[in-house]
Order: sequence, then structure tokens, then C-alpha cells
Amino acid sequence: MSDLEIARSVKPRLIEAVGQDVDLTRDELIPYGKFKAKVELSVLDRLAHRPQGRYVLITAINPTPMGEGKTTTAIGLAMGLWRLGHRAIVTLRQPSLGPVFGIKGGGTGGGRAQVIPMEDINLHLTGDAHAVAASHNLLSAFLDNHVHHGNALGLDLTQLLWPRAIGISDRALRKIVLGSSDGKVGREAQFVITEASEVMAVLALASGRQDLRRRLGRILVGLTKEGQPVTAEDLRCAGAMAVLLKDALLPNLVQTLEGTPALIHAGPFGNIAHGNCSILADAIALRCADYVVTEAGFGSELGAEKFFDIKCRISGFQPHAAVVVVTLRALKLHGGGGVVKLGAPLPTGLTGPNKEALTRGLENLEQHIANVRAFGIPAVVAVNAFREDRADELELVCNRALEAGAVRAAVSTHWADGGKGAEELARAVVAACQQPSNFAVLYEDGWPIHLKIETIATRMYGAAGVSYSEQAERQIERAAQLGFGRVPVCMAKTPLSLSHDPTLKGRPSKFTLPIDELRIFAGAGFLTAICSGIQLMPGLPRRPAGERIDLDAETGEITGLA
Repeated sequence: MSDLEIARSVKPRLIEAVGQDVDLTRDELIPYGKFKAKVELSVLDRLAHRPQGRYVLITAINPTPMGEGKTTTAIGLAMGLWRLGHRAIVTLRQPSLGPVFGIKGGGTGGGRAQVIPMEDINLHLTGDAHAVAASHNLLSAFLDNHVHHGNALGLDLTQLLWPRAIGISDRALRKIVLGSSDGKVGREAQFVITEASEVMAVLALASGRQDLRRRLGRILVGLTKEGQPVTAEDLRCAGAMAVLLKDALLPNLVQTLEGTPALIHAGPFGNIAHGNCSILADAIALRCADYVVTEAGFGSELGAEKFFDIKCRISGFQPHAAVVVVTLRALKLHGGGGVVKLGAPLPTGLTGPNKEALTRGLENLEQHIANVRAFGIPAVVAVNAFREDRADELELVCNRALEAGAVRAAVSTHWADGGKGAEELARAVVAACQQPSNFAVLYEDGWPIHLKIETIATRMYGAAGVSYSEQAERQIERAAQLGFGRVPVCMAKTPLSLSHDPTLKGRPSKFTLPIDELRIFAGAGFLTAICSGIQLMPGLPRRPAGERIDLDAETGEITGLA
């Protein structure tokens, strides 16, 4: 059965019943039909006296282009914890329409480890992403309108920093020329995908309505000719942006295939944005559940580092453990067992017995275990197993994970077996959460911007050093002069390697990380350092996934969505 067929084979529970399992009252839910609902923020006041649950992050090694199952592992683990008698909530990002119609397909898990209603979640859900794009582009329109009507704030037209946003991958929009009302050639500009929008980051990091409004007002849109910042507040647009995001600020309650609760909210990408679901979703879950399982985008050097250094720094929440997801095929890829080409079958060097490649590839896993341990929390390794995987190779990975410093290692078959297949992993996570945790961020607020970037590059990636373009050096100096030297750094780089080069597999060393650009995300509260070759607007592949998606005109059912 396809993922879509499996999802449709399950009779979902009414969303009110799902909420009641974790003490969400009917009055605290705003239903969107029978099987999804917004959660009112008032629940945080009602349950403020309740101790927070255990906070568990799901991360991974550097993946193959198909991914290694972080989302399925997060869902499977949450279901497995319920089977062991623990109340658990999985918190996830909302899938992006870019990958849904592009390379990856949907983002609701797969097999017996999915969140439902699958079609709704993968497409529009409750409209949050559209609200983000509308809010973002309203500010774009206000900015150009202000310039058109005389530019009273004295903006330097060569220093307009605010792009436009759209939710579909479209490489043709990476660089555009805006027309002018008098027919003359206008200025150069660009689009970013909605999931890279600063408004999406603001939504994900806001602690409530007041914080959302403040953050929107701080967004930097450009500089004056004297080098002074101009913000969304200066353009008198922040209030209207907040209005567009009023409902989008509320997390979305859905359910897993086994009827356990899931909160899905916000969707920043893990390679070009900060890669984690909203602080509000986690805040609600931590008051309602014994265990909160959340997933960060791509490998530990990307989404997990940003979870610890950006999200936890802002929220103040203390993680108790992190799960590093790994597959045999990804390890063999990092060990030189073959090349993965999208649309082509996996080579036998990845799917068949290949102990030599597997052993070499374990170096990649060792770096990711070290990355988790660098933040002072226990690491659990989850081997996401497929039916064709050999028992001796699975055992080898578990043993080497323990030797590398993981406190537990477990084989998980959640994709095939649902929560039952994740019970061993659930026991490992419970045991890890009982161990001492000495969580600490990787760098201090007051460190220079260069030192923050170089600390991430050397400790998380294994780089020998960092190089900066002339543009990046100017932008770093400007960020410091404008007072943004104390904020964290969000790194934008390839997810396919520990380095900036997607062809460098395993555990590369002695490389220099090139930084091309630094952007100020004043509202979100971080700086984004962009590595060479990275685009904030993805492109579609030669054969987009959207070619397989259609609507049955007779039944009204969606086909081809995966």
C-alpha cells in the first residue's frame, strides 16, 4: 500500500477526543472540520502550574536525498511512548509546498508512522503558510509604495534588504527586476521561498501575540543613505502584518495513525532557515505531556545546532536527550558504497551487504554523536531499519554507536510496524532522559560574529577554518555596528555533507568553509550566514513530484500524493 492508501485506511478519531487525552478542553480548540483544530494560547495560562514534560529532539546523520526518516522516527517514537504508558506529543513543522510538488514529496511521515489527515497537512492545513506569505509580501508592497510616494524616510535604494516570498520552488524568481509605475526599468530584487522568510522565523520563535507584534516591528527592510536602519515599524506596516498572522500564531492539533496527539506549526527549512517547529507548539506540548518529541531539519550540524543555539536560547526550554537517526544505506553512502540519483533505483552497494562501506561510513555517525554531546545532553542512536537490512550490520551500528558515546542504541521498525516497532527505541529514550543533562549552548551571546561562525564550523562540521567574501566581511561589520553582534547565527549550507560541499561524504576534515553573505534577521533575532552555492529559493527537479499528483474528477480524491 502507498502512504496515501495507508493514511486513508485508518479511521481518525474526532479531534476533540485527541485533545482530551492530553487535557485540552473543547473550549481551547478551534475545530477546522472533524480532524484538525487550532489550539488557543489560553491553555498556557491554565496549565502554567504544571511541571514541564521531558523534551526530546530527533536529529540525524547527513542524509541521502530521500531522507533518513527523522519525521517517521519522531512519530513512531511518540506512538511507542504511548504504548509504554507515557503521554507523549510529537511536534513537527508544517510541510512545504515546494518539496511536496518538487523533490521530496510530502512531510507527514510514511508507512505506519504518519500524521493525518495526510492530504490536508501536506497541502494547506489551516492556511498558516499562506498567511506568512501574505504578511511578508504586504511589507514588500509597503516598502515599494513608500519609495514611490517620495521616500520620506530617506531609504538608500541600493540598500533595500527586504525580498518577496512565495511558497513554491521557482528558480526563475531568484533574481528579478521590479518595474516602475512610469515604465522605466526598476530595481533588482529577489524572491525567497516562504519557509526561508523572516516572517516564518518570527512566527516560529514568537512566545505570544505581544512578542509576535514586537518581532514584526523590528524587521529590518533597508538602510538610509546615512546607514541608519529602517524597520517594518517605521513603515507602519507591522500592525497589519500581525493581523494577517492572528490565526496562524495558534498551533495546529492533528493525530498520528494510532490516534495519539501531534502539534504541527510553522515550517522553516533546516538548511536555509532555522529548521524547527514553533516555540508555542512545544510550550503547549510540554505542559500537556510526559514526553515531547520534536524534530529538527536535516543533520545534527544543521537543524539540531539551530534547535540548541537559537530555539532553546530564545525559549529557555531545557532538552533532556537527542535521538540521532541513521540508516544502513546512508552510512554506506558516506562510506563510498554508491551514488544516489533521484528517480533511479538505489545501487546494490547501498541496499545489499557492504560491511566495508558501512564501516567507513560510521565516521559520519560518530561526528553527529559528538555534536549532540557537545551540548551536554545524552545521545540515543535510532537505526531506522528496512526489511532487507541484515541483522549483523544493524548490530554493528548499534555497537559502534555506544563506543562513540551514545548512551543507548536501538533498532526501530516504526515505518513497517508503527508504535510497536518503536517500543525498544522508546525504552532507550526513557532511560536516557533519566540520566543527568548538563545542557549548554555552543557559544556565548557576547562572542564576536566571526567567532560564533567559526565555532560552529570547526566543532559541528569539522572544518579547519572559515573564509569570508568581501561582501560577507562588510555585512558582518555592518551587523556589529547596528547592534546585532550579540544575536545567534543561523547557518545556511548543504544538508548532504558535514561540509559546504555536497560531494564530500563521511567525516571530511581540513576544509575551509566559505561564507558568501550575512543577512540580518532583526525580527527573528538572529543573523543568517550563507555558505557558497546556497540559494534561498530552491528549484524544481527535472521530473517534479507534482507531475504525479492529480484530482480524480469523479470522486474528488487526490491521487499521487506521497
